[in-house]
Amino acid sequence: MQRLDGGSAVPLPLRDAIVALGNFDGFHLGHQAVVGRAVARARAEGRPAIVATFDPHPRRFFQPDASPFRLTTLDQRERLFAAAGADGMLVFHFDATLARLTARQFAEQLVDTAAAAGVVTGEDFTFGKGREGNVATLAALGAELGFTAETVGAVALDGQIVSSSRIREHLKAGDPRGAAMLLTRPFAIAAEVEGGAKLGRQLGYPTANMRLSSYLRPKYGIYAIRGRLPDGRVLNGVANLGIRPSFDPPTELLESFFFDFNGDLYGQTVEIELIAYLRPEAKFDSLDALTAQMDEDAARARQLLSART
Repeated sequence: MQRLDGGSAVPLPLRDAIVALGNFDGFHLGHQAVVGRAVARARAEGRPAIVATFDPHPRRFFQPDASPFRLTTLDQRERLFAAAGADGMLVFHFDATLARLTARQFAEQLVDTAAAAGVVTGEDFTFGKGREGNVATLAALGAELGFTAETVGAVALDGQIVSSSRIREHLKAGDPRGAAMLLTRPFAIAAEVEGGAKLGRQLGYPTANMRLSSYLRPKYGIYAIRGRLPDGRVLNGVANLGIRPSFDPPTELLESFFFDFNGDLYGQTVEIELIAYLRPEAKFDSLDALTAQMDEDAARARQLLSART
């Protein structure tokens, strides 16, 4: 799959595509329905399928001081879109220039950039300066500019609409399993492993330390996790996500200990899936007390993860 710049013309083999249009952060069940419909139409009509997304998230542009809220990076979305059958990912850089475009101007850009033959969106999609355009506007502009516009209804699970907001609520409440139901996979943080003070190694628990960057902050605490390494290996483990209250100064990290592994991961990008929440972070009076708790956490994580295989 090709990653394409929304400011440049799409290469000829990917023009006249069916375009799934939205932010798709998290790529949950609802997003999958939109992209799935676009891919199905593209295959039926013998056209390429493109997923168009925005980076940074429009909310980050309009609310630069907002707390981190991202569920997926561009790299993660690219892999997910490819697995869903897309031929390309078209990334619109959301900046002041894009924010100033009217609904018509943005629709014209879709035609000029991607030569879109059809556009598929969710029913709540809005676009253009001040969110002046909605799905009805898109359909009217499409009829005028030469592309079809199709809307996919919201997806419900257990009687509630699936949304990125619901997923964030689950994660902030320490419920990764609830989030995984809506995502159809565990929530995962991908980042480069950094060097640290090697305190975990001294305790018998060497950890892969990662910054959370722009990701949403799930509830701080101890998690049973799975790590996906660049070479394709999948490792079970246990992780501390938070500020490490037993150590000074407090430093926000995701610290993952992988069972039965002693390799060097420094400088590599590892993806950590949060499988189950074990307990909140706690401050311990001694290293012996901390180590005893870590032993208990690791044993519980092993049990939970082995039960899920």
